[in-house]
Amino acid sequence: MALFSRKRAPRTPIDGVDTILADLDGVVYAGPGALPFAVDSLNAAAKSARLGYITNNAARTDASVAEHLSSLGLRVEASDVVTSPQAAMRLMAQIVPAPATILVIGGDGLVDEVQKAGYTVTRSAEDAPRAVVQGFAPEVAWTDLAEAAFALKLPEDEGGIPWVATNTDWTIPRERGVAPGNGTLVSAVHTAVGRLATVAGKPEAPIFEEALARFGANKALFIGDRLDTDIMGASRVGIDSVLVLTGIDRPKHVLAAPEGSRPTYILGDLRELHLPYPEITEQDGVFEVNGAAVRVSGADVEIVAESGAQIDLLRAGAAAIWASGTPVFVLRVPERLYDDPFHRP
Repeated sequence: MALFSRKRAPRTPIDGVDTILADLDGVVYAGPGALPFAVDSLNAAAKSARLGYITNNAARTDASVAEHLSSLGLRVEASDVVTSPQAAMRLMAQIVPAPATILVIGGDGLVDEVQKAGYTVTRSAEDAPRAVVQGFAPEVAWTDLAEAAFALKLPEDEGGIPWVATNTDWTIPRERGVAPGNGTLVSAVHTAVGRLATVAGKPEAPIFEEALARFGANKALFIGDRLDTDIMGASRVGIDSVLVLTGIDRPKHVLAAPEGSRPTYILGDLRELHLPYPEITEQDGVFEVNGAAVRVSGADVEIVAESGAQIDLLRAGAAAIWASGTPVFVLRVPERLYDDPFHRP
């Protein structure tokens, strides 16, 4: 991974990349409005690489997402958007081939993909559905979750029907803050029936595989704001990743990132896609980035030197902690490393 390279000429994160895949919430926008610098940075990146968007948001159609992105100033067609409902239908076709009746818990984005895949939509467990597919929509109510529970009362090994979730994101960034996501609704059904859903969206592979195949990617880079879905998912399919600190995860989460959820690049905002990414060097256990230097000594994380940029101190701290192999919760971490001047919703 590029993060621990000792001797490489500084390159931008997008050098040599032919396909850039970007998450939406917390990367491009929070609520209806664009995040600072996101639109101009992505439009510039599109001049040298194929640009596509991957979203776990199951509430909207690919066409409506493309329309929203276009209204923000991006050049986007519906075919540029890969949604978790599309990935869910890819999975569903392997489990319950169309035509069949499926109980849909979710909004227009999910209903549209279910119908395009050749299935009949029902909202009632009394219609003997062959499967349940569940995705987030603001209008999903207790009565919808109850229908899912009624349909899923039997385990599959006792003759029960399959259950596919578009995603299990616990939270969604909004203009006013962080709100509950589809993971909370899936968990409610799980609590009622004691079953686990098969998941199609990030961090699972199906949604990434759909995007890589659709865009014919050879060297892809994924941009996300969450370690547990975006970065983990990119790692699972073997592509480089950017964590941008404009969404959910903060410096404290970066320092605690477990193996398999560590980004190739850590950016304060998307302008840094176009800047040389600083070399991270190590000597005698001291990790240095642009004059910021951090080491782990026993149970102590020590700031050896500081530069003017908090992002470089965070990069050095993450490199030192990750290389130590010691979980961050048993380390004494200076509060300075947790400083968070980065934009967030």
